[in-house]
Amino acid sequence: MQILRQRRGMSRTVLAGFLNKSPSWVKQVEGGQIQVPKLPMILRIAEALRVRDLADLTGDQSMHVDLFVGPGHPCLPAVRAAVDAFPLAADRQAPPAEHLQHRLARAWAARHSAPNHREVIGRLLPDLIRDAQLAVRQADTGTERRAAQAVLSEVYSLSQFFVAYQPDSALLWRVAERGMVAAQESEDPHAIGVAAWLAAQAHRDSGPAHFDAADTVTREALRYLDTRLPDGDERVRAIAGALQFEAGYTAARRGETGTAWSWWDKAERTAQQLPADYYHPITSFSRAIMGAHAVTVAVELRAGGESVRQAARADAVTIPSRPRRARHRIEEARGYQLDNQPDVALATLAKAHEAAPETIRYNGYARRIVLEETEAKQPERRRRASELAVKLGLLAA
Repeated sequence: MQILRQRRGMSRTVLAGFLNKSPSWVKQVEGGQIQVPKLPMILRIAEALRVRDLADLTGDQSMHVDLFVGPGHPCLPAVRAAVDAFPLAADRQAPPAEHLQHRLARAWAARHSAPNHREVIGRLLPDLIRDAQLAVRQADTGTERRAAQAVLSEVYSLSQFFVAYQPDSALLWRVAERGMVAAQESEDPHAIGVAAWLAAQAHRDSGPAHFDAADTVTREALRYLDTRLPDGDERVRAIAGALQFEAGYTAARRGETGTAWSWWDKAERTAQQLPADYYHPITSFSRAIMGAHAVTVAVELRAGGESVRQAARADAVTIPSRPRRARHRIEEARGYQLDNQPDVALATLAKAHEAAPETIRYNGYARRIVLEETEAKQPERRRRASELAVKLGLLAA
């Protein structure tokens, strides 16, 4: 536990705050001076330290449970092969950029509407990646090349959604970095904003030691977009709002309450400048998403009561994307558990599973709550948690 905490760049005081314990309690656990915590607390420690495999924390090699990495999708090898390949010889003509953009739009729409979105985009990605790479290589003019680079960057963005939380972190970083390089080559403000948005998430998900890097990417992108907003279209305004929320999200992960809500307020003002029915196809940024974002901020600040209040105000039905709606339900469940309402948390996770089964299967927070509740003292709650754990592949049927 001490090694993992220090590797994350986290102090005992910060970890204690996440666990609602004292720094001295953390010190006693790390020093072996008190009894090993029970499974529910081990799961909370694993969540705070972003431990991917419980065996890494407990030392019990019979306890292999991946929390923050979902199962490797069957399409992952094909997507990896397409990302890693750089064929130099072209034996065919690349599709026009307009054709690739049309395919991308269909892929995003399929992702938002499918309950098993990784299955859908995992089958589309290999050809999209190869065709977009080919389009860049065959571009004849600077204008054509920049347009092709913008498309390639967006294809890498779609790839990052597929690769995230799968057992190949190196591939995730290759995709994120190549997406940013292609975006910069495109000189397209929207493409650059999207690539920065995803890069910031990759840094933040790597743990507290990388929060500064996440902030740097976010604020540099916002500074770049600031002068382009007056002439930018709705997509540029939306990606700026999405980045504003990301800054607040990182602040909330740090426990900086005032800063987190200040950034949320800025994002809310940006959302109000968009049409009421607008929904950004990549980030989901919109007026409809701000309620869900408020729940996330409250949950990351470990404010159970505020999380529940924000959940009551947010309307998940207005979120058109099934995977994003499922993620919102998971955030609500985290808030209910923080507020000591485990029965409601389980019911909310069941709604997440109904909206998008793949989203909850790959979400470490949801997996942690379900596993914790399989140890509940109440038989009925334990039964419901176990049934959900079987659906998620955490327990054998």
